Amino acid sequence: MTDISSTTSQAKPRSTLTLIIWVSLLLLLTALLIGLGTWQVERRHWKLDLIAKVDARVHAPAVPAPGPVQWADITAENSEYKHVQASGTFLNDKEAQVYASTALGAGYWVLTPLKLADGTIVIINRGFVPTEKRNPSTRPEGEIAGETTVTGLLRINEPKGTLLRSNVPADERWYSRDVTAIAETRGLQSVAPYFIDADDTKNPGGLPVGGLTQITFHNSHLVYAITWYGLAIMTLGMAGFLVYSERRRAKTAR
Repeated sequence: MTDISSTTSQAKPRSTLTLIIWVSLLLLLTALLIGLGTWQVERRHWKLDLIAKVDARVHAPAVPAPGPVQWADITAENSEYKHVQASGTFLNDKEAQVYASTALGAGYWVLTPLKLADGTIVIINRGFVPTEKRNPSTRPEGEIAGETTVTGLLRINEPKGTLLRSNVPADERWYSRDVTAIAETRGLQSVAPYFIDADDTKNPGGLPVGGLTQITFHNSHLVYAITWYGLAIMTLGMAGFLVYSERRRAKTAR
């Protein structure tokens, strides 16, 4: 009767070329996994730096909102969530309502153009109103007339819509705060390429409700880095085990 364990232990070893190919592939995979882990570490440093910068912007004293000379240089990285202030007159008849889901429930953001003294326009997200208050006629007290000053956070334009729903300007269906499209639909000129989320200063009549900006940053880079490095260690261990087992086979075959 043949001893199965004896037969297994006397299996013919792989050729040197085959072993080299397998070990090389495993080492290449290990290097790739280490690279991915290192990339996640670098991304984590970048994310933490971004969070620190944004936190500093939010809590810094308000500065004048960027003017036309600065518009071309505005990016999310260097300007978003900057604490800014602008003074002008609301063009209430040019208001747009953008669908919103907030801590206060479903409703709309009220976006109103603010015309500054130099003739340029900054669109202000004045805050949230519930669905039944979407029509401006239901909240006349909040339609501020005359010179006013708005303080809030600079936000970057949100073009076209969301992942699931596109803006339909012709039907006044807005799902993202696309200031470029809103300005075009309203026939506005010299409009800033950003908007301002108004702070929680109470508006007459209590609506819109400002100060609802959510500042969150997804930061799981450390978990990803540990995962990639862990897989790299496992792959390197597989390469070592393969060499060890082949050496044992070679000794047994002699």
